[in-house]
Amino acid sequence: MRILINGWFFHRPHTGSGQYLSNLLSNLCSIMPESSVHVISPIAINVPKNCNLHVYNCQYSQAHKLYFEQIIVPRTAKQLKVDILHTPYWAPPLRSPCPTVVTIHDVIPLILPEHKRSLGTRLHTALTLSATYGTNQIITDSDHSRRDIIEHIRLPHNRIHTIFLGIEDRYSCNQKLSDSQAVRKKYNLPNSYVLYLGGFQRHKNLRHLLAAWTWAQPIASTECQLVVAGLLPKNPDGYLYDDLPSIASNLEISDTVKFIGAVDEIDKPALYQTASCFIFPSSYEGFGLPPLEAMASGVPVITTNLSALKETVGNAAYLITDPTDAREMGAAIISVIVDEKLSDDLKKKGLLHAAKFKWELTALKTLDVYKQAATNQ
Repeated sequence: MRILINGWFFHRPHTGSGQYLSNLLSNLCSIMPESSVHVISPIAINVPKNCNLHVYNCQYSQAHKLYFEQIIVPRTAKQLKVDILHTPYWAPPLRSPCPTVVTIHDVIPLILPEHKRSLGTRLHTALTLSATYGTNQIITDSDHSRRDIIEHIRLPHNRIHTIFLGIEDRYSCNQKLSDSQAVRKKYNLPNSYVLYLGGFQRHKNLRHLLAAWTWAQPIASTECQLVVAGLLPKNPDGYLYDDLPSIASNLEISDTVKFIGAVDEIDKPALYQTASCFIFPSSYEGFGLPPLEAMASGVPVITTNLSALKETVGNAAYLITDPTDAREMGAAIISVIVDEKLSDDLKKKGLLHAAKFKWELTALKTLDVYKQAATNQ
């Protein structure tokens, strides 16, 4: 069986789609025969040893992305005479010369109103929906997302497969102290901090996290700071993105909140491991990798029991029910920071829970879906 995978996100490891593509590809290449996996990318990239790379050079604009997805990818599939075309994010081609598989991580464009605002987004969503109906098999990250796909896209149950994501081995609790110290120095991290990492869209509830911090921090620890990792949006519009530094300033907490900007992938394990706890107050996720990465790193996790997160973290995290309630979120932070027994219990549960998520298993189950797509055209 010959597979072609759309590699648009391969160069963006800081995104969920990029992490999924990179880890799926490397593990597929380890279990499939040599020269059977192909990837088409808009730039030259480093791919696994047994993977065949095909490059179509183009700019990273929305228009070029659409042309790449709808014209270049299916054309390459035809030229290579592959058996399966896999789009590892929600943008399958309208027409394909072979059976298609698409991974839908979530259906946020259909659910959250802030993602329906622009005409361009609505048109792209309409195109994507039309293409999805012609897809042979669909992979999604959680049972919650599977239910959302059935409800909002109205596709047959037997075409949708839940396959959990995995956790990379580099997040295991064996980071050298020297590495941790280097990361502390690089990002000017405080001795004690609560960490957030995971995007800045409004449904992540960062503005409510800042409000919770106004009264949680003085009670939990006067030495503790809130560290917000990630590249802040350039033009926060107050609709899809908030101006978080301004909010922190208005709340008079700028001296205890650090926005450290983009974090190199190699530094993420140490960033997790040196945190006092990790908080992820999102209202909607199709899966939620950051909480599991933190668990694998031996850090107590606070998150919500909403969308797929309760399914992803199980009983291994401190769950809050309303991430827009600053008092509830603040109380959770205080509990985890102050109560050492609770913190240790969450660490132990998190390590055991995160160990269940393996990229090798993700790849094996994905290969099964490829076989179904090839035989049930």
